[in-house]
Amino acid sequence: MFSKPKPFARKASLIALALLVLFSGPACAITLFKWPELPGYTPQPPTPSIPTATPLPMAQVTFRASLVIPLAPSERLSLRVFDLATGLGYNFTDYPMQPRDALNYSVSVPLALNSVVAYRYFREGNNAHETNAFGQPVLYRMYYVTGSAETVDLVTAFADHPYGGQTGTIKGTTINSDTGAAIPNLLVTAGGVQSISDSTGRFVLQGLPIGTHTVVGYAMDGSFATFQQGATVDQGLATPVEVRVRPQALAPVTLTVHVPENTQEGAPLRIAGNLLQLGATFADLRGGSSTVADHMTYLNYTGNHIYSGTIYLPAGADVRYKYTLGDGLWNAERNGNGDLQTRQMIVPANGVTVEEAVYQWESGHSAPISFEVTVPPETPAGEHIYIQFKTSDWTEPVPMWSVRDKVWKYILYAPLDRSVFYRYCRSGQCGAADDEMTAGDSAFGRQIGTAMMGQDIRDDVSRWIWLRDNGPASLAGSSVVRRPDNFMAGVEFTSTYRPNISASIPQAIQNVQALGSNWVFITPTWTYQTVNPLLFGPRPGADPLWNESTLTISLARALNLNVGVFPQPRFPASSTDFWMGATRDATWWQNWFDNYRAFALNYADLAQQANAQGIVLGGDWIAPALPNGTLPDGKPSNVPTDADTRWQVLINEVRAHFRGQILWAMPYSPTGMSTPAFIAQTDGVYLLISGSLSESLSPSKQEMEAAAAALLDNGVAPLQSMLGKPIYLAFGYPSVNGSTANCLPANSVTCLKWDSLNQPTADRAELSLNLQLQADIYEVLLAAVNVRPWVSGVVSRGYYSPALLQDKSASIHGKPAGDVLWYWYRRFLGLAQ
Repeated sequence: MFSKPKPFARKASLIALALLVLFSGPACAITLFKWPELPGYTPQPPTPSIPTATPLPMAQVTFRASLVIPLAPSERLSLRVFDLATGLGYNFTDYPMQPRDALNYSVSVPLALNSVVAYRYFREGNNAHETNAFGQPVLYRMYYVTGSAETVDLVTAFADHPYGGQTGTIKGTTINSDTGAAIPNLLVTAGGVQSISDSTGRFVLQGLPIGTHTVVGYAMDGSFATFQQGATVDQGLATPVEVRVRPQALAPVTLTVHVPENTQEGAPLRIAGNLLQLGATFADLRGGSSTVADHMTYLNYTGNHIYSGTIYLPAGADVRYKYTLGDGLWNAERNGNGDLQTRQMIVPANGVTVEEAVYQWESGHSAPISFEVTVPPETPAGEHIYIQFKTSDWTEPVPMWSVRDKVWKYILYAPLDRSVFYRYCRSGQCGAADDEMTAGDSAFGRQIGTAMMGQDIRDDVSRWIWLRDNGPASLAGSSVVRRPDNFMAGVEFTSTYRPNISASIPQAIQNVQALGSNWVFITPTWTYQTVNPLLFGPRPGADPLWNESTLTISLARALNLNVGVFPQPRFPASSTDFWMGATRDATWWQNWFDNYRAFALNYADLAQQANAQGIVLGGDWIAPALPNGTLPDGKPSNVPTDADTRWQVLINEVRAHFRGQILWAMPYSPTGMSTPAFIAQTDGVYLLISGSLSESLSPSKQEMEAAAAALLDNGVAPLQSMLGKPIYLAFGYPSVNGSTANCLPANSVTCLKWDSLNQPTADRAELSLNLQLQADIYEVLLAAVNVRPWVSGVVSRGYYSPALLQDKSASIHGKPAGDVLWYWYRRFLGLAQ
């Protein structure tokens, strides 16, 4: 009998490196706090006399909005300028506009020279915000202030007034003007439409109304100068724009910050701002926030209520920032009126030394609330506990402060203008790794009223959702055949993404290595925002950005893991709805192949630059785009007759961009698998296997052993023999009764896919949790692989990296199935006898 040790307490210098790169995190697990009493509310502005900062030079900018239809007599048009250091739902400034005529309105606003403004228009009276030509909300427009000027915006539509006019497109590339190289990850916007450039610098802005638009190219980390230029759009045509920008050198910014005397001594002080390294996500996140604490820069506490530190920011960057004990909203600094305060700096070329003071943390007359929570013994060591607050909706979770083993604390200063709803979760994954009594995004949460006197709340989490202290699994010894060094023993991360996930990646990489894995597959995503017309690309807040994916690869490579990049699409609903709803005419298919090509080459370039070892193309969703493709209902997809040639050309292009292995992902089917000719150009098949073992809800091991042997011998072996290429078996088996079947039984659904249980998701009560069945499935499959030397590798799919969850998903993180992999992987690779 063998018992697997738990790896959770392992620490390495890699975590420190990762957190330094992220400038963030729940890195401050402070244990030397002196917790104050909270007898009552006494605002305490800072005592030191700090010189007032030199005002920035200003310019008068006139914003003119040109409407398609006139306003109703009871309506007014306003300009809303956003504070991206806080969020789209808070601390914005509205400027009522004056009519020039029935369709044109304007307002003049004083703005700092060289600043970049995020804004949009809305109609007062019904509070209707802008939408684009496709009926999607306009997140925000951008304008670069280079001097006093007037800018004209064509306002396409509002939610209750869709646009029916003519449109065109802006297409272009983003280029480093010093080197001529393409720039990925640059945000380009015009007319309220946004696009993020890919590895070739390509960007596309579709659905722009006919006329002249202001194009802005903006580096979300400030690393390049901001670009601005007018571009005229004609009906049905694509206007080319070349965005040439110069790189900005980093300059030292040394900060000394005095905080109020009632600040918790030693509490982590972060800088929230409008750059990626200051926690900005450039998205409208949960509850209207836009920043996440895990990505923010934090300062060092030097004692006597003073923090300091030097950070390096791009020279010339417009930095909007604030000091916070939470994020851009919760516990963010306030001015003398109790309003949220955001500071502004145009970073000087030679850097700057700044001494500043936080006036207060409080707003209104409610006293701070101290939260202390004791978590259960089975809480994995090394995990951080977060607290999540609710306004109209749950907002982004905030890291708590560790005071001793299994005890965490947080003092909430503001906002406290209403009753506080809150809950606790693990690793920032609120909605998936919650306190059992407040689990799920629909949870009401705990509640506490505000008061004039300080409150000290002490809570206990008796149980976490999907976590039990079951102890390590006991495994029966088996004789394992040592495989060649190039055998793949891998783990594939789920494509679930939240902006705070990167804080948990260092520990997740260590956990994967501790399983004995030699490969990890990351699954970055792009989003299909619309089907007709086709809009496909990275979406901030929903898809990981370039720097996040490269950081994950770097962390894995630092631990000598091979890395595969398996890019995935995100659909508005499902892949079935996507294909069935597409027009699929010749023009649509040309756009689809152009978009998939950009998608594939983007991640080929990312994999090459980050030193990954493999890239996986295809997937179980792509069948309609293959030669002689069919739709999910079995009907022809009308794919172009030269589809095989298109795929061959694409694979050749990917190989020109990436020197590692190129694998083709295809789903296993017991009734036969499509093997297009272009697969011969790849280096192997990444065979996606789920179900196909038994239709029984809880089959015996003997039944599964026979089915596994038949699957490999009758289904996979002929494929390997025909292709003459390595076959890598990628397994996805949820830990529920019935996961051995090809169709999971679920209410109101004909057939539930294996990955529909991936977190975060609402629980499917009709499916019964069965952790042991998942473990048995892996034991049976690995035993079958053990005696078939022609299998070149095994991968476990759906690994939920942010947190250990013993849930119904296919993730093996912290489950008995993970113990099975630990036993077999280490012996396959000769790490254990």
